[in-house]
Parts: sequence; structure tokens; C-alpha cells
Amino acid sequence: MIVVMNKSASSGDINKVKEQIQHLGYKPHNVRFQSSASDANLKQKNQNSGKQIEDLPGVVDILEDSPQEKLSSRNHRKENTLVTVGDVVFGDGNAVMIAGPCAVESRDQVIETAQRVQESGAQVLRGGAFKPRTSPYSFQGLGERGLALLAEARELTGLPIVTEAVDQDSARLVAQYADMIQIGARNMQNFSLLEEVGQLGKPVMLKRGMSATLKETLLSAEYIMSNGCSDVVVCERGIRTFSRHSRNTLDLGFIPAFKAESHLPVIVDPSHASGRHDSVMPLAYAALSVGADGIMVDVHGHPEHAKVDGFQAILPDEFAEMMANLKAIANVLHRNIGSL
Repeated sequence: MIVVMNKSASSGDINKVKEQIQHLGYKPHNVRFQSSASDANLKQKNQNSGKQIEDLPGVVDILEDSPQEKLSSRNHRKENTLVTVGDVVFGDGNAVMIAGPCAVESRDQVIETAQRVQESGAQVLRGGAFKPRTSPYSFQGLGERGLALLAEARELTGLPIVTEAVDQDSARLVAQYADMIQIGARNMQNFSLLEEVGQLGKPVMLKRGMSATLKETLLSAEYIMSNGCSDVVVCERGIRTFSRHSRNTLDLGFIPAFKAESHLPVIVDPSHASGRHDSVMPLAYAALSVGADGIMVDVHGHPEHAKVDGFQAILPDEFAEMMANLKAIANVLHRNIGSL
């Protein structure tokens, strides 16, 4: 059910509507619609519960979306959503370059990597302070100390930072430091976490689960958006198949299919898709070619000593080479990528 409120409705009017919604057994969410109430080929009158709400002060109309994807679908919003992180924009037709270490390991490591990728044209710094690992004995990240190091790297380079939250407590902590909160593939359907990050007031990067369909991905985005966050960027990072030559299989067909179904920006992570450093660059070129709104790669100065996923990290010099090639491809496609 969608209760359309008058723009002049007071906070008291809104609270009375929320109270009535809760009385009816529903959970209210604040949502700002981009389209008008009358512009909705998917919406129909709610003839049941709405009768108890429509006469309340400030209520304009009672509507109901028939599909489950009420907010993430192109039927809700025809034009592309622009998501701003720092001074970087996702979804404007160009491609955003995100780079950095998979995990923050030390001050020297993260600062050096941030400076190198910034010099080559990266626009956003990635780095994990919290690392959900398959094995409980693997490196789990530096926690808040890692977040502080990322914030220091931002001060030195000007790069906004995106980093992963693994539970509700870490999400609130990440929101204090990061410019964008990442939800990893393992947590794509951690619905309580999705609800939490939707209320934290920060843009969210939602990674597609390793076995998730397009519809399931949209519905996970819906959890975030229905809790107040319209700034969601979806990330394709490979799905699990029978392939043995890579960790996962990068689903390039997901990009145009997702763009047809949703107005949200969609980016590609070729590092976690392949798990192989020698595949990262060609997969990045392919991702740009099929229309990805951004590319995120792992970069490490000494991958042989990396505590997490060193085999998939490319060297800073390789990142510079990749950026030069991506710019050449982008020029042919009449697009831009990177900051240089």
C-alpha cells in the first residue's frame, strides 16, 4: 500500500498515518517518489485497508503497486537514477573507476595504494575493514582501525571510500567513516542488514549474490530502498557455475538485462568474478563495453604477501595500463571513465 501525502502535510499528520498503518498490522516506511501519484501505470486503488486511512489529515490518495519491485523497477522510474558519492556520480552515462586493496592490512599499504590508484585516475577508493570469510581461521579485517586508515587515505587523496558492512553493528560503524556502504554477496539476502543500511543515510553498493537471479537482486535492493535509501548501486561480481578456470563466472549479460528492468546504476567487479589477476583486465574491458556504470578492481602493491585474495589483485602499474586501455575503449563508446 502507498499512502500519498500532501506536500504541506505536517509531521503530526504523517505520524497519525503511520500509527494507523501499524494498527492495521503493516510496517510503515518513508519513501520519496520521483514520479507523481497520477503517473503510475502499475498503481491501482486499494479498496480495503485504505478506507481507514484516506480520511486522515494530509492524505492525498491511497495506492497500491501490483509488482513486488515497487521502487527499483523502471516501471516506477523511467529515467536513470544518479547516485552521488562524494563528488562522483554513478549512472550519468559515464563509468566510475573504483580501486584499492581487497582488505586494509596496514597504514603503509592502504596509503600507498590509494595514492597510486588516484594518480592513475581512480575516482573511489575501495578497501575492506570487515571481511566475511569462508573459513573462520582466515584474516577477518582490522575493524574500526581499518576504517580509520581508509579515512586517512581519503584525507590525503580526496578519494571517497566504499567499504563493506557485515552486520548491523558494523553497518552503523561503517556509516560513521565511509562515503558508501557495501553489502557483500554473502549478505545480499541478509534482510535485517539491508533494512539497517537503508536507514543510515549513506549510498549503498549492493553486490549480487553468487546464486541470485535478477529478480532476487532487485528485491534485495527493494529492502534498502523501502527503508529510505534511494541511492543504491548494484554490483555484478560473478555467479557460481560449473566453471573450474575461474572462481566465479562473470555474467556480462546481467548488465543490459538489469538496465532494462531497473533505473539503478549497475557496476562490475572483475576481480572477485574471476579470482585471477590475469583475467581482471580483459574482463574490465568487456564490462565497459556492455554498458557498466562502473568497474571495481583489487589493487595491491605486493599481492604475494596479501592477507586476502592476493591472487586476484593487480599491481599499481598494471592498473595504470588498464586505465589507459579503458579510456581508449570509452572514447570509442563516447563515454568517459576515471578522473584523468
